[in-house]
Amino acid sequence: MLTYSLKKSDITKKWYLIDASDLVLGRLAAKVASILRGKHKSIFTPHLDCGDNVIIVNASKIKLTGNKSKDKKYYKHTGYPGGLKENYFKDIIKGKNPEFVIRKAVERMMSSNALSKKQLSNLRVFKDENHNLDSQKPESIDFGNLNRKNKAN
Repeated sequence: MLTYSLKKSDITKKWYLIDASDLVLGRLAAKVASILRGKHKSIFTPHLDCGDNVIIVNASKIKLTGNKSKDKKYYKHTGYPGGLKENYFKDIIKGKNPEFVIRKAVERMMSSNALSKKQLSNLRVFKDENHNLDSQKPESIDFGNLNRKNKAN
């Protein structure tokens, strides 16, 4: 028996569309990270970018469970002494860049190396239903109906 090794020329990428309305952030991020890496394919190869492209729409309608929607904080540091800044989840979602929350969650689900940064470039997140990628003919995934816990009440 020989182990099959995937070559770059054998990789075919598909496009998936996920509507994030009322979905739980962590569960969505885990599934998207798996698709971006290509772990859902039978030909998964860890050292190649064999994952697919993912489009997420309605990022401003994402949900968290429990009290996390008002308690969750995101930190950044300016690089100066005393420069630690914090933003709350609820403020980011209502602000002008709610895509940050989903992108950051997916980024934290992946390992931090050069290949993961390339795979993360295959993720497109949009604030509302409008996106400019219809020409790619994305296949829609109804993530909310895969498991009852995927949707927030």
